[in-house]
Amino acid sequence: MDAVSVVAPKGFEAVGVSAGIKSGGALDLAIVAARTPISAAAVFTTNMAAAAPVRLSRKHLEVASTARAVVLNSGCANAATGKRGRAVSELTANRTAELLGCAPEDILVCSTGMIGTYLAPEAVTAGVADAVEGLGSTDIDGTAAAWAIMTTDTEPKQVVVKAAGFTVGGMAKGAGMIRPDMATMLVVLTTDAVVPPSVLDEALRIAVDHSFHALNVDGCPSTNDTVIALASGASGFTPEPEDLAAALTGASVQLARHIAADAEGASRVVTIAVTGAVDDAAARNIGRQVSDSALVRSSFYGADPNWGRIVGALGEVDEEVDFDDITITFAGTMVARGGVGVTIDEDAVSAAMAGDFGLTISVGNGPGTARVFTTDLTPEYVRFNAERS
Repeated sequence: MDAVSVVAPKGFEAVGVSAGIKSGGALDLAIVAARTPISAAAVFTTNMAAAAPVRLSRKHLEVASTARAVVLNSGCANAATGKRGRAVSELTANRTAELLGCAPEDILVCSTGMIGTYLAPEAVTAGVADAVEGLGSTDIDGTAAAWAIMTTDTEPKQVVVKAAGFTVGGMAKGAGMIRPDMATMLVVLTTDAVVPPSVLDEALRIAVDHSFHALNVDGCPSTNDTVIALASGASGFTPEPEDLAAALTGASVQLARHIAADAEGASRVVTIAVTGAVDDAAARNIGRQVSDSALVRSSFYGADPNWGRIVGALGEVDEEVDFDDITITFAGTMVARGGVGVTIDEDAVSAAMAGDFGLTISVGNGPGTARVFTTDLTPEYVRFNAERS
């Protein structure tokens, strides 16, 4: 049976172990590793309160655009933890490097969980030792790593994309505090393509821009977002940059949709397609702003094709919108054209919105297009997030 995660590409091993960070023996520490330092790239949170592991991984990639391994823990974000937090992130990298026989700068570190709690150094030290000892390349190993990075997720999120001559694999965690640019998500993408770091970095940024940067669940960013790409070169195949970007984008979009589908309290995924904007960046911003509206997302929950709320949200967008040329389509049915409503069978449209559906918004005649993934706003979401997590 072919692996379906980070170990699907050649040249990678993974593992998930229980380090005692979470209670009850749950898996809470993962490693994704290559046999030698390989090409690496990452996109991190833009939050000014970036967590200690984010700051350390940024620093390590500035030294050299390579990595031997990524260490990820769940159960503690190690954010807002000051010098103590920075020390335990450094300990994680140093101990892993010692066990793998590489430089600390070739270890990238990620954490997720509650902000403001301390990560126990003894748990990390023991967990890393167990993890390095247990590294493997089977589907079971990759899946264990995906389980170990989960927090409020209800299931592991994994993907594999087979391209001509190379493979991309990936795993992600994320179910809440999701808003462009990313948030409370950790993603590791692997490929066995031969790729120099600069090309990998550009392809990753394209992929993230069309996937994780187009995902909005809460309208609320966080402190630990990290998307890392590793290229082992083990396939011996060098893809064209656009083919690499397409494969990474395909994997990232699948993972982004998995995150949206598993969003805290959500009952459906809504894909917002924006067309007619002045450029793609404007279209993406319009889609994000619409998905930020609590009124709009509440109507999604009610399966209400309330196109007036869409217009109201568009009126707050700092982009060029031709309000006399707006066309809005819910679940395949046009509900407004030329900026005014059209006669529809509301019951039929509402029935089509009962599950996942698409919303298309045309804002003019420009070439700009974008997709944004979001969810409905439900009473369960409010109840879930009324408690500390």
